[in-house]
Amino acid sequence: MPRFSVIVPVFKVQGYLRECLDSVLEQSFVDVEVIAVDDRSPDGCGAILDGYAERDPRVRVLHLPENVGLGRARNAGLEQAGGDYVLFLDSDDHYTPGLLAAVAARLDATGDPDILVFDHVRTHWWGRGGQSKSAGLLAAGAALDTFDVREHPQYLHLFLVAWNKAYRRSFLLAHGLRYEPGLYEDAPVTYRSMVLAGRIACLDRIGVEYRQRRQGAITRTPGRRHFDIFPQYEGLFAFLAQRPDLAWARPLLFERALDHMLFVLACEDRVTPADRPDFHREIRSFHRRHLPADFTPPADARGAEMRLLATAPYASYAVLRGLRTLRGTAGAGGRRVARTVSRATRRTSHAVRSGFPLDPQLALYSASHHRGVTGDPAALYAKARELAPHIHGVWVVRQDAVDSLPPGVDHVTPGSRRYHALTAQATYWVNNVNWPGTPAKRPGSVHIHTHQGTPLKYMAADLLTKPGARHGLDVPRMLRRADRWDYSLVANRHSELVWDRAYPCHFTSLRTGSPRNDALVNAGADDGRAVRARLGVPDGRTVVLYAPTRREYRRGGHVERIDLARFAADLGPDHTLVVRLHPSLATGPARGLGLTELHRRGVLIDATDEPHVEDLMLASDVLLTDYSALMFDYANLDRPIVVHADDWEAYAASRGAYFDITAEAPGHVSRSYRELASLFASGAWRDEEAARLRAAFRDRFCEFDDGRAAERVVRTLMLGEDLLPPGPGSAAALGGLPAPASGRDLLTSS
Repeated sequence: MPRFSVIVPVFKVQGYLRECLDSVLEQSFVDVEVIAVDDRSPDGCGAILDGYAERDPRVRVLHLPENVGLGRARNAGLEQAGGDYVLFLDSDDHYTPGLLAAVAARLDATGDPDILVFDHVRTHWWGRGGQSKSAGLLAAGAALDTFDVREHPQYLHLFLVAWNKAYRRSFLLAHGLRYEPGLYEDAPVTYRSMVLAGRIACLDRIGVEYRQRRQGAITRTPGRRHFDIFPQYEGLFAFLAQRPDLAWARPLLFERALDHMLFVLACEDRVTPADRPDFHREIRSFHRRHLPADFTPPADARGAEMRLLATAPYASYAVLRGLRTLRGTAGAGGRRVARTVSRATRRTSHAVRSGFPLDPQLALYSASHHRGVTGDPAALYAKARELAPHIHGVWVVRQDAVDSLPPGVDHVTPGSRRYHALTAQATYWVNNVNWPGTPAKRPGSVHIHTHQGTPLKYMAADLLTKPGARHGLDVPRMLRRADRWDYSLVANRHSELVWDRAYPCHFTSLRTGSPRNDALVNAGADDGRAVRARLGVPDGRTVVLYAPTRREYRRGGHVERIDLARFAADLGPDHTLVVRLHPSLATGPARGLGLTELHRRGVLIDATDEPHVEDLMLASDVLLTDYSALMFDYANLDRPIVVHADDWEAYAASRGAYFDITAEAPGHVSRSYRELASLFASGAWRDEEAARLRAAFRDRFCEFDDGRAAERVVRTLMLGEDLLPPGPGSAAALGGLPAPASGRDLLTSS
């Protein structure tokens, strides 16, 4: 038997699950089994768990036939546990390094108590919080050997959760301790175990990073489910009624129950204002049924609320809470009010127009901060005109981009009178970046976010650990704007996992593929010929497309990694070098450092201003890049890719990366100019090893690209048809990862 069984119930946490499991399996103490309970999770959690079980024999996976909820999923894991001690870990949280070794040492030192309690820290999406409220109690408890709560009742005030304890398994089984269905399932098990335990020990150590999810946590979702707290405590007091030997615990647990209920009542993100009178009435009913004769409320503000329960209705409680809140905010100053008024003023016009009904035949499109008709939104716009011509598409473009629009494109400029009218009435909103903050999302509107490719570098909330990379970015504002998304389009499961984590918002992932990549998947052998002619590439030349990305560790973002004139010369006269800078560098100093002059001299072609990067990919024979997301799209062409990564360590440290592109590359990797030149001089850039690496890369990152992504989105979201699975042209269908069996499997909610 292992020393520890760690039970991990799993449901809709694919963005956090790997971090959770790694935190257990990478502990220095290895005598542990992990029992992961897949509670019929609708996302990719089941596959992730199976992958871990294949790689590590300490992991066992239970796939439940139906969703049973957190409590009963823990029970299912407990039935399979074989360890001396059982620990529960929620699958969006994770252990701190060295926890299990510290728990094992403390258990040995205290002679295997019934329960060992350890500390936690709240980890918010914007950063780690401070010391927990239990820290003082745990420090005092660690000075003791073991204790029981009859002599030390203050330890009933420890944090009321399942995952901050190690339970002796024989103790749990002997007392039949199991979790009930519904919310607040921790309460009865925690309090029953604490009053039943003869020996409790404390470990003064932070053991769990308790993730405070920005959205999605059920305890922060208002609704009637929070009334589950009442049957949970009814079950606890029914147990106490059958145990006269525990009469001493009734007043203690009665106070704890009332404190918990009143805490929940006061939480705006749990009990809605409309439900508060009913919730308060339930608390009063519980108070009447279970009030112990010797109960004395505490002499504090919470005690005053408890005393009111005996005689006063909800209105009296509300007055008391309101006065306390007023006193707490009276000195806050006027800046918050001013900001609120300012926001309200900006939105007044939109709110007035929002009184008009939505137009089901109106779609707004934008791309790359209103730069023009490009990217995924452009592909969706074209397909909607073909399949849903009754839906009128209007593009939002900057004034300086109007002249570059294709003929016949209806458009508005931001801030114009017509812009405000259309944003108040449009049903469909399509963008590859966030819309500005002023237009509020109206009920019934459909916001489709396409993103700008597959992410290698850190994005959104993940940038909070990279202060240099997020300089100038307001991440909280970015996430508030992302709250408007209804659908997030993904080309692979990697992207789905990243977006779930980087954008902790409410949206549904659609495994559609990238619409702009339809042109690459469906391309014929001659599709790039017209582009070559327009660019002035002579017939018979091998076209090398060089697409570097920006660097966050350098002011301005541009670092000249390659001597372009030297590289063009080394390639030889039978090659043409085409350079495409990152869009953020197009108006910076990068072109003035020699690119413009080299283009003028005919040494290379500067294609930075080409509106459609897909055309450049079709026109090229090989892609040379560093860390640009372009490589994920280019892989659809099944043409060679070379990664020049001479500053990978600096880039990964400053910006952050989701995986090591030098270890999981789509082709050969060069770490110096000499290596780069040798790859092209020898022809190794297109050898069998390059093809093997590219095939593995395509299987992973072109999974849902089958040439029908735009059609899939339009038919599903605009015409209301069923979502089609990837077809024969996709990597999902051709090999590597299996194609989902049905349209339902292509939908996952964040």
